[in-house]
Amino acid sequence: MTAIRRVAILFAGGPAPAANAVITSAAFTFLNAGIEVIGVKHGYSNLIDFDPSQPLVEGKHYFKITHERLEFSRTEPGIMIGTARSNPGKSVSSPDHLRDPERSAPLGRAYKALRSLGVDALISIGGDDTLKTANKMKLYQDTLPASEVRMPVIHLPKTIDNDYSGIDFTFGYFSAAEVLAEEIRNLNRDAAAGQAYFLCEAMGRSAGWLAYGAAIAGDACMVLSVEDITGPLKKTETVKQEDGSEKVRTVMDLDAVVQKMVAMMIAREKAGRNYGCIVIAEGLAEYLPMSYLDGVARDDHGHIAISNIAIGKAFASMVSDAYKKATGKSRKVNGIQLGYESRCCIPTAFDVMLGSQIGVGAYRALIEEKKNGVMVSVGGQFNISFVPFEQLVDPKTLVTKVRFIETGCDFHRMARLLELPTEA
Repeated sequence: MTAIRRVAILFAGGPAPAANAVITSAAFTFLNAGIEVIGVKHGYSNLIDFDPSQPLVEGKHYFKITHERLEFSRTEPGIMIGTARSNPGKSVSSPDHLRDPERSAPLGRAYKALRSLGVDALISIGGDDTLKTANKMKLYQDTLPASEVRMPVIHLPKTIDNDYSGIDFTFGYFSAAEVLAEEIRNLNRDAAAGQAYFLCEAMGRSAGWLAYGAAIAGDACMVLSVEDITGPLKKTETVKQEDGSEKVRTVMDLDAVVQKMVAMMIAREKAGRNYGCIVIAEGLAEYLPMSYLDGVARDDHGHIAISNIAIGKAFASMVSDAYKKATGKSRKVNGIQLGYESRCCIPTAFDVMLGSQIGVGAYRALIEEKKNGVMVSVGGQFNISFVPFEQLVDPKTLVTKVRFIETGCDFHRMARLLELPTEA
């Protein structure tokens, strides 16, 4: 490892409240130690196609972060260095691929782009896909000749979904949950006035933390996420893959899920409540039968474009029809998507403190602890710890480990206890 004189900070993936608290706190600590800080603009998008004959341009592709730029920035919404979903590790899905010149070429270009700026260490901020990329950037450098400079890679966990292994809560989660909870509270009043229901689709591709947090804080009458697709709500289907082989996948029993919602509506009706808000996590779309997913586009990380499915509106229609069939009465059920409006909101004090400590952790990891290939974690009384990439990423598939809500844990049980019991 070379002496660290200049570090680069980049942010990738979806926005999250308190992003600037992380960026500014990290930059501030390095600057105070006399270390230059480069803000890479819009994730890997300006690095992935780097050509040495066309050098990166200051102001367009990156900028130098100074104390002056940091003034009044810690609590500002948005992301001062921007973001993008470009993925230089897209073609690398096993360690062997790192030695394949074609598959690893985008990682190599990103490495060369950073080295062209004199960068000695990389700090990446992002979700599980960005963690995978950080790990690949580290592993790629391990394959280089001994004469090549190795840049240590430190990752800072970010997601409003709060589904990260290795940390209890991610910055932005509580801020996003509060914004969605406020919307649900407003919708509840609207529903009560018109004796109707809102079926709210909340962000959360892999786990239900945001849906559950927003539903509990927003006083929703029911919340369901991927963790709830078990028992009578779960079934399987066999699908053919591109190579002609067959695969058995878990899907939700649509009729059972819809009947569960209808049973809740009938129970509330008996209690004199002809209205409510049901919250579902968008990740339930991954559990739709394949007939619903054929032709749906995928992003650079292989994920289906969930927002294009509008599962909340689809469920709203099914629930409305099933309610009329069960009761002989009509009840308006409105499907609505929630989420984007929460990602760049003004962060809560908790998220600013958490994000600031995570940012400081980057300095602690690189300069004080001489770490490489670790994620910064914060827990307890905002205590910093460092989790090696190999504990978070499967060494064979290079895929990260999602942290689900444990079915039956106290948090999961709280949501169930706040719902009216049903006969179904």
